[in-house]
Amino acid sequence: MQLRVIGFWGGYPAVGEATSCYVLEKDGFTFVIDMGSGALSTLQKYYDIEQIDAVILSHYHHDHMADIGVLQYAKLVHMYLGKGDDLLPIYGHDEDDRFYDLTHDQTVAKQYLPGETLMVGPFMIDFLKTKHPVPCYGMRINDSEKMIVYTADTAYDEEWIKFSEGADLLITDCNFYAEQDGEAAGHMTSEQGGYIAAHAQVNHLLLSHLPQYGNKTDLIEEAMRHYNGPITLANEGLIWDSKEGFIK
Repeated sequence: MQLRVIGFWGGYPAVGEATSCYVLEKDGFTFVIDMGSGALSTLQKYYDIEQIDAVILSHYHHDHMADIGVLQYAKLVHMYLGKGDDLLPIYGHDEDDRFYDLTHDQTVAKQYLPGETLMVGPFMIDFLKTKHPVPCYGMRINDSEKMIVYTADTAYDEEWIKFSEGADLLITDCNFYAEQDGEAAGHMTSEQGGYIAAHAQVNHLLLSHLPQYGNKTDLIEEAMRHYNGPITLANEGLIWDSKEGFIK
């Protein structure tokens, strides 16, 4: 199993980059997690659109799904060009009417049920509802060998410790520095991400959904106040491999 970071900014992207988007690959199956602003343009540096087998969305804020519409247009154009006419499944929750917009000419909405394990290709996915202003779900993704936990957008919640226990990779919302308070906005600080990683005894912490300001290396130092394992700042193109760890 490999995970590639496509977009990692919170709120809005830096020039030429993207907000939340990650790609999981295993056994030729390509699975996109969130599709934020700028994600489709950035994703095409590494993948052809027709390589995408499925998409899943944590929630419907623009920095996590803004490029769904342009992905739908891309699929339609590719169909007219004879590059494939298979419907692309887009998984999401139905607690917002925007779920129904996921069905378009060449895409089809697929509902995930938070209390049930979802099977997508070689991946098994369990869900945890986050503390965010709109319904949002973090994910625990397992391929029977390794486990990735993605918090999506959330304020701190002790439930993440049990949910993340023993994860090989924990991807945390890190939209705030340690001295800030992200509770009302529904986001975590660097220090809170480190606390979860330490108490869940995860193997590696990836800080993502990053702020547009400040010294980003401070985020690592703040997370280290609690977690003494390896910590990485998300960056475009970064690859985590289930056998080798971060290789780029």
